[in-house]
Amino acid sequence: MTSWTLIAKLFLVTFVVSSMLSTGAGLTVAEILAPLRNRRLIVRALLANFVLVPLAALLLARGLRLEQGLASGLLLVGCSAGDPFLLKLAQIARGNLAFAVGLMALQLIVTIGYLPLVLPKLVPGVTVDPWEIAKPLLVLMLLPLVLGLILKARYGSVANRVKPLLEGVSNISLVLFIVVFMALNHDKLVTVFGTHGILATLVFTPLSFGIGWILGGPSKDIARVMSVGTAWRNISAALVVGGTLDDPKIHVMVIVVAVTGFAILLPLARALGKRSPPGAKP
Repeated sequence: MTSWTLIAKLFLVTFVVSSMLSTGAGLTVAEILAPLRNRRLIVRALLANFVLVPLAALLLARGLRLEQGLASGLLLVGCSAGDPFLLKLAQIARGNLAFAVGLMALQLIVTIGYLPLVLPKLVPGVTVDPWEIAKPLLVLMLLPLVLGLILKARYGSVANRVKPLLEGVSNISLVLFIVVFMALNHDKLVTVFGTHGILATLVFTPLSFGIGWILGGPSKDIARVMSVGTAWRNISAALVVGGTLDDPKIHVMVIVVAVTGFAILLPLARALGKRSPPGAKP
């Protein structure tokens, strides 16, 4: 492992841990539990994120005959939900932020238990101990989230002060990781343009958005959150788990999905926000 590879991993770990700490520092347990009172909505959210979107990823991977690494990356993203960036997209779209908080937390917790069980069955030829997948998710995502929640509960003023700092660290480390990763894997990134990998991502994100919108129900502020929350997958979890699989093209595909998803969802969220009723609060 080269020194630059180690640096990339360091940036990745910094991004994931700081994101989860920041998320926990801005939440309360009550905010996380509130959406669970609407059982029908939770069932629809789980159906969208952990049945229909993974199925869409599987069908796209097979239908477009993606090579093994790219297909595995797309499936990994399809099975991962609950990324902190959901909260920013929901804010831009003027969705129900209380629901966005609870949805993100629910998605993250389910993802941690779901990925180790489902991924080895969806990715042919990959034999992975479920604990090897679950371990980095528990250590790098769930533990920092819990620590952030404890900080918020016991030292609210401290949590409010450190949250912006953690968000800044998260944003900077993500950019640095992507830059170093792309520099290390530029040859592999170029090869994606000669495959159906780009097409798969261009179809996957809008399709996931549509699934979330339909299952969001009649309430527009809930549907806005469900649509962007279903379309934007948990890039942090996908990158963490991708590191346990011995194929750099998996990480390449995750990055491609993230960049494509960002390019599609940010304008969509802004368009939804502009269509919100006059006087609505972001």
